[in-house]
This record gives sequence, structure tokens and C-alpha cells, in this order.
Amino acid sequence: MKEKPIKVLIAKVGLDGHDRGAKVIVRALRDAGFEVVYTGLHQTAENVVNMALQEDVDAIGVSILSGAHMTYFPKILKLMKEKGLDDVLLFGGGIIPDEDAKKLESMGVGKIFGPGTPIEDIINYLKDWYNKHKLKRSA
Repeated sequence: MKEKPIKVLIAKVGLDGHDRGAKVIVRALRDAGFEVVYTGLHQTAENVVNMALQEDVDAIGVSILSGAHMTYFPKILKLMKEKGLDDVLLFGGGIIPDEDAKKLESMGVGKIFGPGTPIEDIINYLKDWYNKHKLKRSA
């Protein structure tokens, strides 16, 4: 029986209209064997969480360049908790200062990837997380 691919939702929230990096990640994850859903631009936190629930994803990746990361990530985390998505990873990327990334990670966001991060690092992080959290539960 073929192993189910890791399913990831890549989201662009708020007024941020720059999605080139998100599209690069989408393509790289698909090329690496992931199943990927891309939200498109200008999503709300509610849209992202509802789409994650409907698509039954393993992880949500939020790309944000607008500086609204300290608003959107906590809101998405709160909505995920309310909807019972406790076993879904929330991670992110974009222009996020290291200090803010550390705060977000302490709130429960997974890793934050900054500009220039090798794509292989993101792929390996997601595979490692999945193997530790998802496969352990299904075994």
C-alpha cells in the first residue's frame, strides 16, 4: 500500500500581495512528493483555518511579508485550537524579525523560515515533524 503524502496548505493572509515566494514553496513541496493546497492572495485567518479543516491538512504554512505576523499567527493559532486542529502544524515564512519569530514559536507556531532559507531545510523540517507527530499517532 502506498504511503499517504504529507498534505500542506500554503496561505497568503491579509493585504500582502507578493506571492512569488509562496509559489516557489508550493512547487518545491509538490516536487518533493507533498500534496499541496495554495489559498491564493488576501486570505483571512478564518478562511485559512476553514480551508485547512475542509482539506484535512497535516500542516499550514503562512507566508507573510506585510509586517502583520504578530496579528495573524496568534489569530490562526486561536482558531485552530477552537476548531480542534491540535494535531496540525502551523509554520511560516517571510520577513519576520528573529525576535518576533522566537515569540511566535513560544506561542506554538512551528519554525519560521526567513528569506534565503534553503528549500531543502523546509522540506526536511516538514518530513521530520510529520514523522515525529503524525506517524507516531497512527502507529
